[in-house]
Amino acid sequence: MSQLSSKISNKYWIKLVILFTLGWLVIYATRQVLAPLLPTIMAEFGLSNGQAGNIMSIFFIGYTLSQVPSGIIGDKVGRKTMVIIGTIGFGIFAAITGLMTTYLLFIVAWFLVGLFQGMYYGPQYALSSEAIPPERITLGSALINSGMAFGTSIGMYISTITVFDLGMDWKWPFIIISIPVILLGLTMMFLVRERAPHIEAMKQQERENGTEVVVEEKLKILDLFKKRNLILAFITIFCSIYGFFVILTWLPTYLLNERGVEGSDVAFVTSLVPWAAIPGSLILSWISDKLGRRKPVLLVMLPVAFISMISIVFFDSMTVLYVALILYGLFGKISTNPVLIAVVADAAPRVGLSTSFGVYNFIGMSASILAPGLTGWITDVSGSFNMAFYVAAGFTLVGIIASALLDESDNIERMKKHKKLELHTEETN
Repeated sequence: MSQLSSKISNKYWIKLVILFTLGWLVIYATRQVLAPLLPTIMAEFGLSNGQAGNIMSIFFIGYTLSQVPSGIIGDKVGRKTMVIIGTIGFGIFAAITGLMTTYLLFIVAWFLVGLFQGMYYGPQYALSSEAIPPERITLGSALINSGMAFGTSIGMYISTITVFDLGMDWKWPFIIISIPVILLGLTMMFLVRERAPHIEAMKQQERENGTEVVVEEKLKILDLFKKRNLILAFITIFCSIYGFFVILTWLPTYLLNERGVEGSDVAFVTSLVPWAAIPGSLILSWISDKLGRRKPVLLVMLPVAFISMISIVFFDSMTVLYVALILYGLFGKISTNPVLIAVVADAAPRVGLSTSFGVYNFIGMSASILAPGLTGWITDVSGSFNMAFYVAAGFTLVGIIASALLDESDNIERMKKHKKLELHTEETN
């Protein structure tokens, strides 16, 4: 590859990281406009905690159902196409959700928002995994992931400021957030490529040299379940996402009903998680890339997340609550995800990369279907959120066990070879 191609590729992957970071920002902002509004929507439609939890569960049924199909279609038709359709589609239906006047119509529109959002994950991470240099894959994924943290906070503030502080109708946040979503989707049409420039350059050189080899490989989804590390990554992300969506969906209601936090203060307290996740994700991902390993980092992150989850409800002190939320942000799901993405990137077959990430997120986001409704039901039965948070901590414990079973012998061997190559290069120079 020429020096020019290298420079273009460097510019391209940085541009891609920025665009996809904004993509996750608007995805999470759209989701999170709902959480502070749940008590208002519950009052308007006369809903129980269980029914309110089902709003998010139905959303994530749509999100999860589109994971694997969008990955498969993306590998065959085009990853860029799926990312753009998904982004513009969920922006349109977010606005439609805000216009719905009955509970049934509301959840149907919200389901479709989830369905279109689900088209983003697999194709997006396939595109970014190809474009980002291997030695920066975890850090690059963490930068993209930081959009989730910003979006979670921004979505909360859009709802709390417009509805609680300015007295606007609860429908407006859905309409407001749809505008930047659609604009971003249109921007991606012009700036995202189906193949990274350095890959196109290599393909072109092969064609010119007559050395291009076309290999028709078919990925069977069941083949993914023959790889130990992929199975363990699937289990870990499921457990991590369960706890995260208990917090994401129900923490604002918990703060309002059981801790007496009011108005925009709910957004501030809840935002401690995503804001703390930004430095946590970047630092821990950098450490993972530096080590060339994922397991040691996960075995620090997940136990801290476990303790934090329990501490949120076990202690009455607001100071302890703040510390627990900050620690969960630093070491919880948002920070864990880029490390697990690297586990998948290390273990997944090169063919059908979009499908591999789609299956990974399908399994992980299945927890997002279970968590909101089950948490609402446990709260209705027990009369308190405490038991629901303890159940979430139990899932995190299972994730710790799964991470401890990861086999990183290939990564260790790869790092040894890389260090030998560096030493040889230094001696030669």
